[in-house]
Amino acid sequence: MRLEQFHPLIQQWFFSRFAGPTEPQQAGWPRIQGGEHTLIAAPTGSGKTLTAFLAAIDRLVREAERGELPDELRVVYISPLRALSNDMQRNLETPLAEIAQLAREHNVPFPGIKVGLRTGDTSPRDRARLIRNPPHILVTTPESLFLLLTSPRGRERLQTVETVIVDEIHALVRDKRGSHLALSLERLDSLCGQTVQRIGLSATQRPLERMAAFLVGGDEQQILAWNSTGDLPSHSLEVPTPGHIAETSENTADPPQSTSVTARLEALAAEAEQPAVALPAAPLLAVPLPVAAIVDVGHQRQLDLDVEIPPSELGAVCMHEQWAEINARLAELITTHRSTLVFVNTRRLAERITHSLTQILGEDAVSSHHGSLAAERRHDTEQRLKNGQLKAVVATASLELGLDIGYIDLVIQIGSPRSIATFLQRVGRSGHALGLIPKGRLVALTRDELVECLALLRAVKGGRLDATP
Repeated sequence: MRLEQFHPLIQQWFFSRFAGPTEPQQAGWPRIQGGEHTLIAAPTGSGKTLTAFLAAIDRLVREAERGELPDELRVVYISPLRALSNDMQRNLETPLAEIAQLAREHNVPFPGIKVGLRTGDTSPRDRARLIRNPPHILVTTPESLFLLLTSPRGRERLQTVETVIVDEIHALVRDKRGSHLALSLERLDSLCGQTVQRIGLSATQRPLERMAAFLVGGDEQQILAWNSTGDLPSHSLEVPTPGHIAETSENTADPPQSTSVTARLEALAAEAEQPAVALPAAPLLAVPLPVAAIVDVGHQRQLDLDVEIPPSELGAVCMHEQWAEINARLAELITTHRSTLVFVNTRRLAERITHSLTQILGEDAVSSHHGSLAAERRHDTEQRLKNGQLKAVVATASLELGLDIGYIDLVIQIGSPRSIATFLQRVGRSGHALGLIPKGRLVALTRDELVECLALLRAVKGGRLDATP
């Protein structure tokens, strides 16, 4: 889709902020505007999130201009992290306010598009307010979406949803959270009485057809074939017809009823000894499997990567003296860069390194960030980093995803990240804009980790990624 096909207010706002559409935007907008389920795979900082949101905002702006936009929920944005959800709410409210200002300048009727936030950090008062006065766009997490689906009033508000955006989908597809989200998305479809358009965003994961199958609940091979040929899938899922299910239910004997537990157990035992009776064959109803368009603009970017090791020889474990050398090197790297993110694999190590660095650089220069900290503490750290008040933040995966934390020019990974995708995701927090080169350093703590880190850099150079299990 050319940008000229968007509403004039959207066009004017876009060109006031950007030189032009990026590759994922040019390729993704026609698919999304066409109503297709879409998976967008593109490097960090390439405008994936705006690709998903701008088409949805364009529809809302047009409805608002015609006076046809009631106060009801239309778009649900799902992120795997509460911090990312908080950040996305702020990032949405700014452009929407700017678009509203443009509307006033051009005397265009525009009642405004509301954004709401519902996560585990949301207060009961704010949760109740969201139910009473639903926003047009809801920013949430998989767990909070599930809670809304279990609430009668929450289900009532979700019935009008037309679009679901799943950000950083690669962080969900591999574990139980992803399975839980997949069930919630199917429940949402059933609740709305229609197929809600699903848009997935991913930076670092392969194979993409598996990601797309997770997004829509389809079949990998059919999605791959459809994206290769453009033909609709010929296979379908065969399920018993509703009429047969009803007939079978009517013909099924009632379970034994008795006020005596002993009598009921005896009746069940007698029934179990009876020969099994085959049920009549079920008439099958063909249900087409869903497919998704895959917009793949590649994941490779120019990267500045290297491995750091302490001066003393590495061993089977990292000795106390080596930690002192590592902390001194970290302080040196931090002072020679404007803003640094230090990633570790455990919360305990995050606090340990933060304590050591504050002794060298000062308490106002370094802070920690992980899920065990209070929400207020995490938000304060994010804002101080974004405003340039911190030289470094030591974090776990809590800052790994697409959170807007301002300009970062160096990422340091302590120990092996155990995953190519995780390392690329973390390094991508630096140089988080088009034209900038992400810079990352891997700090090996043991001999085994040195081998693993070198192998990881070789894989990155060869353009390889982890395969989704």
